[in-house]
Amino acid sequence: MTSILDAIKGKKRIGIGGHVRPDGDCIGSSLAVYNYLCDNVPDGDIHIFLQEIPNMYKFLRNSDKIEEPGTVQESFDIFIALDCGDSDRLGPSAEYFKNAGSTFCIDHHLSNSAFADINEIEPHSSSTCEMVFDRMDQKLITKQIAECLYCGLISDTGQFQYSCTSSHTMYAAGVLMDKGIDYPYIVDHTFSEKTFEQNRILGVALLKAELLLDGKLIFCNITMEEMKQYNVMPKHLEGIVAMLRATKDVEVACFCYETEDHDLKVSLRASGDVNLALIASKYNGGGHAKAAGCTVSMSPEEFKNIIINEIKERL
Repeated sequence: MTSILDAIKGKKRIGIGGHVRPDGDCIGSSLAVYNYLCDNVPDGDIHIFLQEIPNMYKFLRNSDKIEEPGTVQESFDIFIALDCGDSDRLGPSAEYFKNAGSTFCIDHHLSNSAFADINEIEPHSSSTCEMVFDRMDQKLITKQIAECLYCGLISDTGQFQYSCTSSHTMYAAGVLMDKGIDYPYIVDHTFSEKTFEQNRILGVALLKAELLLDGKLIFCNITMEEMKQYNVMPKHLEGIVAMLRATKDVEVACFCYETEDHDLKVSLRASGDVNLALIASKYNGGGHAKAAGCTVSMSPEEFKNIIINEIKERL
C-alpha cells in the first residue's frame, strides 16, 4: 500500500482531480487529499480540479479553492486521480494527467484499467474515501479532513446501508467521528435535505416510473424539457435512482436523463444478485456490482428494451 505522502515525496507541483459530474465520494476524496497535502506539504504548489460541485458539499473546507478543469495552463510533477476508472473519466483534467511527470490513482472501481504510474485499486472497498483514509496517517487527519472523508463514506454506502459496507468501513467511520465531526449534520445536509426543485423533479420521476419484469425492474427517464420546466440540473437528480431501488420487491432500478448533447445518462442500482458492472461495461460504462452507470446514444425506449433483456437474462 502506497501512502499519499510517500507518493508525492520530492514533488512540489501537485494536481488533484476526479471524475466528471463529481459525486460525494469523488468530491470528498479529492478535497480530503487536497486539505491533507495543504496541511503537510507547506511548500507545495497544490491545485484541485473538479467540475461544478453541488451546493450541499460547499461547506467542506477549501471547496472554494476548487478550480474548473482547463483554467490553469501548467504541468505538474505529479497528478493524483481519484475515484476514476480511466483517464477519459477525468474529462478536461485528463490533459493535466497526461502531461504530469508522474501519476497516482486511488480508486475502488472494478473496471479500473490501472492507467496511472502508481495504481491503488481496491474493488472490495466501499469508497475511494475509505481507501484515502487508509493511506493517510490517522494522527494527521483533522476534523475538516474527516468531514470530507465521511461525506464520501456515506455517499457510496448509502449511509452504510449498501452491501459494500464492511466492518473496516465502520471502523473508518468511527475514527472520523472521533475527530469531532458533526455527523448528523453531514447526513442531513448531504442526504436528507432537498430543495423544492429537487422534491418536484423526484415527484415527476416517481409518477413516470414503470414496473417491469413482474415488478423486479423499475425504469424511469427524465427529459431535458422536464429538467428545464422544473429548473433543475443533473446534480439535482442525484438520489432518485436510490429512491427507485427502495421500492418493495424491486431488484434493479434504472434511472436515465437526457444530457445537453442529447445522449442518455444511465444510473443502475441493484438490491439482488445482478452484477450491474458487467452490464454497464458492455455500453462503455462501469462501476460496481450493485451500482453502475453508462452514457449511451439512443432513445430512452431503446435503452429500456435493452435493460429489460439484460436483466431478464440474469434473474
